[in-house]
Amino acid sequence: MEKITLCGDNCLCCPRYNAKTDKELSDVAELWYKVGWRNEVVSNDEIKCDGCSSHKNCTYQLVECVKSHKVEKCNQCADFPCSKINNMLKRSDEYKKKCKEICTEKEYNMLEKAFFNKEENLKK
Repeated sequence: MEKITLCGDNCLCCPRYNAKTDKELSDVAELWYKVGWRNEVVSNDEIKCDGCSSHKNCTYQLVECVKSHKVEKCNQCADFPCSKINNMLKRSDEYKKKCKEICTEKEYNMLEKAFFNKEENLKK
């Protein structure tokens, strides 16, 4: 079973989405800081995630984009793949390389399943 976001992430493999306890949430906040996805270790309330929605701030501006194109996911758009998707995939590749260098094997494997199969997931 999968829960794929509009940009191709797999929520069901995401440590942020799956974190339920305070300890799990704080571990995720520390990991997000370690890999550069946050400028500081943020609070548990800020790191908690229930999945993408219209109130989220998407760093790729995809939430706003799918809304304006009246589709649920990027791969349903007539403009797919667009420059936003290409830029997102490029950034994802850069994150993948960085995570491979600085994460433990366990951390990397977890992040890879959740975030580094975007292109394949978008084609589904």
